[in-house]
Amino acid sequence: MSGSRNTRGTFVVLKHANQRRTDLSKYTKRTLGMGNLREAVRLPSGEDINEWIATNIVDFYNEIAMLYDMCSEDAEKFVEPGEGFPPNFEYRWADGGSSTPIRCSSPEYANYVLAWIEEQIHDVSIFVVDERDDFPDDFEDIAQKIFTRIFRIYAIIYHAHFHYIEDQGAAEHLNTSFKHFCFFSHEHGLLDPKEVRALQEPVDRLLEQYTDS
Repeated sequence: MSGSRNTRGTFVVLKHANQRRTDLSKYTKRTLGMGNLREAVRLPSGEDINEWIATNIVDFYNEIAMLYDMCSEDAEKFVEPGEGFPPNFEYRWADGGSSTPIRCSSPEYANYVLAWIEEQIHDVSIFVVDERDDFPDDFEDIAQKIFTRIFRIYAIIYHAHFHYIEDQGAAEHLNTSFKHFCFFSHEHGLLDPKEVRALQEPVDRLLEQYTDS
């Protein structure tokens, strides 16, 4: 796998670690290209659920890293702890090494999250490379934490940077990306309902479409 944060703090695309995930990613892109978002999130017949989730984590990471990178200049206005988060929310960072989450600004939080997700993806004991190896027993828990943190960056973008995204002509891409993310999260139970409160109304509308589709 390749891809990391460069010295300017921006992120480059992560590649899939094996051919199986590369093929699954291509399958998703083909299905999305046909406009069938509902089908694109379902586990393909005969595939392993952990491989499917692992594949999509890499793709969702690439999406959110690219979208947040587009906001990096606008995010520079948020410098103090607690700034730049959705109203009535303040995300604090904890990487497991500290018992006390630290206060930070939204760009600091987003960068912590993206760097942490990248570390998980590069950890071959979590995202196993050899298709003969088993995923760890706690892979689902790790995946849920990754999806929670990706969702929080979407919430930051929508609340703090949406107009900036609009000005760059990328609002439609953001909305489609978020819809795909919500559908996949719902299909596979990867988001705690309490977590979506920061974007409750748009999530509810999307899940109505998911149910009706």
